[in-house]
Amino acid sequence: MDSHNERAKKILQKTEQVCSPEEVQAAVNKVATELNERFNHVETDSFPLFLSVMGGAVIFSGQLLPKLNFPLEFDFIHVSRYGSEEHGSEVIWKVIPRQNVMNRIIVVLDDILDEGETLAHVQKRLLEMGAAKVILAVFGDKQLNAKKPVTPDHVGMTLPNRFVIGFGMDIEGYWRNLPDIRALTVDPLVI
Repeated sequence: MDSHNERAKKILQKTEQVCSPEEVQAAVNKVATELNERFNHVETDSFPLFLSVMGGAVIFSGQLLPKLNFPLEFDFIHVSRYGSEEHGSEVIWKVIPRQNVMNRIIVVLDDILDEGETLAHVQKRLLEMGAAKVILAVFGDKQLNAKKPVTPDHVGMTLPNRFVIGFGMDIEGYWRNLPDIRALTVDPLVI
């Protein structure tokens, strides 16, 4: 049996770069520019509340927030999707916002919009909790050949329809810390 270190290295050897660190930083800058344009001239007594979806969005959030030049509040949420053929799919909220969302503009930050079920649930739940508006900002939007239940308001980059890791995205808990985006060159089930 492989040690964790050997396993992580073995996985990385079965990847190829699809976005360089420079392209990743350009994507973060793109989202920051769009959000600055959106909120920099808003005259309101209420700052937007940014919610980072743990744990994938932690790197995106950490690099994006210092680039924003308007007042905001920050918090995080932790949701996971449990699903099986027998039980369907259910989104579990492990951590809800500590800040009051009532009548607030909420910006949800996430690493990747894949099938979109989880972000659709998050958006719906925040609106049910009384949010005035929920804006979705994702680092990457995976190109699928299917309609998604939500459309992000801000997207850093489009990602291929492959299993990608790096910049917050992981495989088996490994490689969230990569500065680039890498795609598996083999089926993740055979690694």
